[in-house]
Amino acid sequence: MLSYSRRFLAAAALAVLTLPVAACTSDKPAPSASGAPAGAPAGSAAPADKGTGEQSKFFVQADYDAQMAMRKAQPTGPSDKPWEQTIDPQLVDTAEYKKAGPYHLCFSNAAVDNPWRQVGWKTMQAEVALHKEITKFTALDAEGKDDKQISDIAELTGKGCDALIVSPNTTATLTPAVSGACPKVPVIVFDRGVQTDCPVTFIKPIGGYAFGAAAAEFLVDKVPAGGKILALRILPGVDVLETRWSAAKVAFDKSDLQVVGVEFTDGDAAKTKSVVSDYIQRYGKIDGVWMDAGATAVAAVEAFEDAGQPVPPINGEDQQDFLKKWSDAKLTAIAPTYPTYQWRTPVIAALKVLKGEQVPKVWNLPQPAITQENLATYLKPGMPPLHYALCGCEDLPGYPEKWGGTS
Repeated sequence: MLSYSRRFLAAAALAVLTLPVAACTSDKPAPSASGAPAGAPAGSAAPADKGTGEQSKFFVQADYDAQMAMRKAQPTGPSDKPWEQTIDPQLVDTAEYKKAGPYHLCFSNAAVDNPWRQVGWKTMQAEVALHKEITKFTALDAEGKDDKQISDIAELTGKGCDALIVSPNTTATLTPAVSGACPKVPVIVFDRGVQTDCPVTFIKPIGGYAFGAAAAEFLVDKVPAGGKILALRILPGVDVLETRWSAAKVAFDKSDLQVVGVEFTDGDAAKTKSVVSDYIQRYGKIDGVWMDAGATAVAAVEAFEDAGQPVPPINGEDQQDFLKKWSDAKLTAIAPTYPTYQWRTPVIAALKVLKGEQVPKVWNLPQPAITQENLATYLKPGMPPLHYALCGCEDLPGYPEKWGGTS
């Protein structure tokens, strides 16, 4: 699962950092006056009979195109360290920040309020422990509260930090706080973004469009023409989730499939199971399930099992419970990912900046998908159900015990 409450996943290019529609925010998009995607040519309204509704105001054609291109691009960097890889990097000079160690790194964290963030936070701490030149690491948890994170950032800028890592809780509200910190300390933003280009680097996987497209294209390929698709979403107005659905809509609108429902589940397993059960009763058969986040995918699967029906093609994520269910039940499935290994990258980036080494202005990390062909690679025996397979933590000290696993 990602940090689904407002994680930033907009496209590459510096514009990503500055455009409100491509920034992570909890604000709901304004209602669209037509079915045309925002930024799309006039008269490009989506077909009304596909069941996908109007395109999101978060949709930006240029960002969508960039992410589709990055899905096919070959990243540069160590082949065995995807958290150090980058796609289409535009390097920036950091000589002005060069200083001798040892270093005091600081981190303003949006929250550790879900399993994805908990796995990531453990991974970041283990990465810090690898670097002897980091003699102090100060982290403050905003507990999912904008006002607390604004205060946290102000506090950290007064603590003598050599570099400040920020994972913003929301975009627009945190932008002034990040902008205020930039003149005082080199800032590295990751996971979620801000509407300013003052951070030295912004680190993220490819983005929400790539996730949504991978899942939707899988269903278009696996579900027969005319098949009924149920789309399950978590929340409206959250950019990473909006862009995932935007990309799925593009794929479904071009297909012969019919989206019979687009429902919000709040990321709740019981509600997910109830919604799926209702649609099975209403339509008799659902031919495919698309999800903008995979944390409740097992609940969706169980709804079909409880109804005595075969589980149709479905997408989840890299949580162990879904991967195990997929393997055991021989599902037809795919798991697009938002890799937790990205929590290692800001620490590496901060050290590069403090040593005066060039870094990408937008650090686009690879965003692989788990398929039937590589599923066995990501099944991790002994790891807890809510562990994320793409943690990139297997080589870190304390694995697997520090991540709740057993050897």
